[in-house]
Amino acid sequence: MSMLSVLWEPFVTFGFMRRALVATITLGMGAGPVGVLLQLRRMSLIGDAMSHAILPGAAIGYLLAGGLSLVAMGLGGIVAGLGVAMLAGMVSRRTHLAEDANFASFYLTSLALGVLIVSARGSNIDLLHVLFGTILAIDAPALYLMGGITTLSIGLLSVIWRPLVMECVDPGFLRMTGTRGAVYHMVFLFLVVINLVAGFEALGTLMSVGMMMVPAATARLWTRRLLPMMALSACVGMAAGYMGLVVSYYFQLAAGPCIILTCSTAYVVSLLASPAGIRTRGGSSPSRSN
Repeated sequence: MSMLSVLWEPFVTFGFMRRALVATITLGMGAGPVGVLLQLRRMSLIGDAMSHAILPGAAIGYLLAGGLSLVAMGLGGIVAGLGVAMLAGMVSRRTHLAEDANFASFYLTSLALGVLIVSARGSNIDLLHVLFGTILAIDAPALYLMGGITTLSIGLLSVIWRPLVMECVDPGFLRMTGTRGAVYHMVFLFLVVINLVAGFEALGTLMSVGMMMVPAATARLWTRRLLPMMALSACVGMAAGYMGLVVSYYFQLAAGPCIILTCSTAYVVSLLASPAGIRTRGGSSPSRSN
């Protein structure tokens, strides 16, 4: 068997593998650029918090649909994630607590509530599907939802590109010029939430943020230019999704963890070989990241 046939045989033979491949490619295209902006805005841990905050909405969608309806759970996750983002922002403006502290408090509450709802009304298998995803069970409606989220993400990024970049570089400038920085911030959080929901469809709440943050971290090691960084992040996510599915197929392993571990492998290789990696810095003291 040739190498080419080894790489394509799972997708030619099985329809569920083809759907999983389309899902990972779609997810990488949308989540990669958003992950880059999250890192540049020093909000990586907030992205992790948001990935868990969608769980109660997904659990309620599970109950209303009477089972694992990915569309119903995805819409519920969007509502829950946006609700947590708005609550955290409102509390941070009215108290002395920082926004990341409020996100941590709300996401832990949301995670516990979501697990409680699913475990009380469903089985352990349902709970595992919610937490770790069902990428090999992706159906056509879920693919349509993920494709719509990716299209919306790329479209919104192109429309509000300049304010988002300016907020990354100098957020005080937007306030000084009277630009509605808070509006753009909420739109960006909306992009984070919907891409996490798309990742939740495939990888579950515990690993959905991995497809967003790990490729972005890998891309930052290779370039300091924003557009190439976003493009490279998307390419790393898509390639890792493909290779993770191939590894999971031939070694009979869970597909979701294989995808994230493939992303992590690319990150470790980049740490060792990239221009900004560990080896090039030698024994010098680490510089402050931009």
